Amino acid sequence: MKKTSILGIAACLLALVSASCEKEEIKPEQKGDGTVVLNCVKPAYLMPGDTVALISPSYFTPMENVNKTADLLRSWGLVPVIGPNVGKVTDGKYAGTAEERADDVLWAFRSPGIKAVICNRGGYGTIQLIRQLPLSALAASPKWLVGFSDISTLHGLLGRAGVMSVHGTMSTFLANGGTDTTSTMMRDLLLGKVPCYQLPAHPQNITGQASGTLVGGNLCTFTPNLGTQADATKGRDLILFVEEIGETMRNIDRQMRILQMNGVLDRCRGIVLGEFIGCGTEFSYKNIETMIRQMVEPYGIPLLCGFPAGHGNVNLPLVMGAPVTIDVRDDGATLRFNIDGEQYSVNTTAVTAATTTPVAVRMKLAGKSEN
Repeated sequence: MKKTSILGIAACLLALVSASCEKEEIKPEQKGDGTVVLNCVKPAYLMPGDTVALISPSYFTPMENVNKTADLLRSWGLVPVIGPNVGKVTDGKYAGTAEERADDVLWAFRSPGIKAVICNRGGYGTIQLIRQLPLSALAASPKWLVGFSDISTLHGLLGRAGVMSVHGTMSTFLANGGTDTTSTMMRDLLLGKVPCYQLPAHPQNITGQASGTLVGGNLCTFTPNLGTQADATKGRDLILFVEEIGETMRNIDRQMRILQMNGVLDRCRGIVLGEFIGCGTEFSYKNIETMIRQMVEPYGIPLLCGFPAGHGNVNLPLVMGAPVTIDVRDDGATLRFNIDGEQYSVNTTAVTAATTTPVAVRMKLAGKSEN
């Protein structure tokens, strides 16, 4: 066989191996009980002049909102770039096809000049991207990704890839001006100011102290991802965060029991409940927190209720994948991120005093109706 033919065959084999490696998922350290080790790195905090990508992994966002958010980022001293497929509409709701939305995620993470990624809105659709987003591509260049609601899938993917991310506000809300506490605290976190939250007492709290890795998000978004590469609840020593909007009590109970039957609650060291906006009251429980508390009590772990994050008037940023400590006492509670940065204290009672967006509007933005 000629030398050139041998070299050609070798080149083809190398290309095949490279393509295979591109699609191969990262396999986090596996324990004998089937759990994985979540050891997430913290992306670098932003500096003035850094570039931030705006992408739409779920539902379509009007370009007016995207452009207003871009202007806001400029006022913060950052440089916005808009994803190549942002502005497209597929099937009346999606921000492009699943392939186009996944391509924008990969574009943002593979572009070395981009230092952070802000999602434009949630809704629905990120579950369609799970098999198209190699963990290796997300891990290769750690950078902050910001979003909530349907973006919980991407938080799970990044957790499994070993990268922290920010459960926080998005373009749909930032376009309103970005002067509210929710927006400014998200900005400050990206710039290196790390909040330590002080919360008031809640009647459904379960006292205790616990440390672990923060995972979770929107309950009906991350629960269906169990067993996939977006399943960060497969980790050990978890602090599970849960919030929801527009769901019946029975569906919230169903999702929580799915987590329970898959051993997630066994792996939790503590649970943080965010807000439950426009959720059902078909049972006689006083509220959602009461229903969940009954399920959590037998585990003997602390339960922190009423954290102002999710689809409420205030959506305080949380660092997903970060090591956190919760301290739930009779007189209140504390949630602390055990990461470097400029630590400062936040009294959540004070910051939640403001009220803005009506429930019906927040539900519409979440891609749900009031029915």
